[in-house]
Amino acid sequence: MIGLEDRQALARDIDVAHAAGARLRPACEIAGIDVRTLQRWQAHKGPMAGDGRPRAVRSIPRHALSQDERAKLLAVTNEPRFAAVPPARIVPMLADEGIYLASESSFVRVLRAHGQSAHRGRAKAPKAVRPPTTHIAAAPRQVWCWDMTYLPAQVFGRWFHLYLILDLYSRKIVVWEVHDTDDSDHAAHLVRRTALAESIATLDAKPVLHGDNGSTLKATSVLAMLNWLGVKPSYSRPRVSDDNAYAESLFRTAKYRPESDSQLVAHRRGDLNPERDCVVQTHSQVSDIQPLAA
Repeated sequence: MIGLEDRQALARDIDVAHAAGARLRPACEIAGIDVRTLQRWQAHKGPMAGDGRPRAVRSIPRHALSQDERAKLLAVTNEPRFAAVPPARIVPMLADEGIYLASESSFVRVLRAHGQSAHRGRAKAPKAVRPPTTHIAAAPRQVWCWDMTYLPAQVFGRWFHLYLILDLYSRKIVVWEVHDTDDSDHAAHLVRRTALAESIATLDAKPVLHGDNGSTLKATSVLAMLNWLGVKPSYSRPRVSDDNAYAESLFRTAKYRPESDSQLVAHRRGDLNPERDCVVQTHSQVSDIQPLAA
């Protein structure tokens, strides 16, 4: 909708250009309007009176609900049996009793006009979902990823537990341990070892430690250790399997190599360096792609 002052300016400029010999249609195209629009303005005194649509008097449709009908409809929706029922159920429930007051959309409009269009029904009202927290790694020792995985033993049904902390930016294996059992004390000890090895006490900004929602990584002893060290914990979203993809990808690469069966079994008394040399790559080896977010 073009305002009155803009209409007058456009019409005046087009008249000046047309009087100087310009064709009317190209002049209107340059002004950004159609020639039919200019003709309609001139026929209905548009440049002087402006757009009449906002001031137009529109008649009420004959099939619109009267004030009595709207009041009756509102009274029915506020009855105790319909107080917590949405219009989509009120209309068919009344139809079962042989009563028809209005359509479902009319119920919705009347309730909205009276401020009663809030959530109606037994289900909980929808909640706004906040976006997931994102941690940016622009340098080493800013974001760490950690996880625990099972290592097969030579005895059927026996497993070892590999705890590992990975630097998100450099893909460096910061520290790792293999234990016979899955215990939160092992995870707390691993975090303390990492803090001492990386000297995080000297850092102004402590790193973020991201992991999944496993019970071991969220144990009280682990949280107490992280709080004492000043490390901020971060966890994957529920039912999202790829929030900790970096540690999971390293486990997948290490455990599914052809020679992994003999090497991983020996980790209890050996070293993880053979696997680390294989799975850790520099940025130049991955086309200079830098990991940014966990």
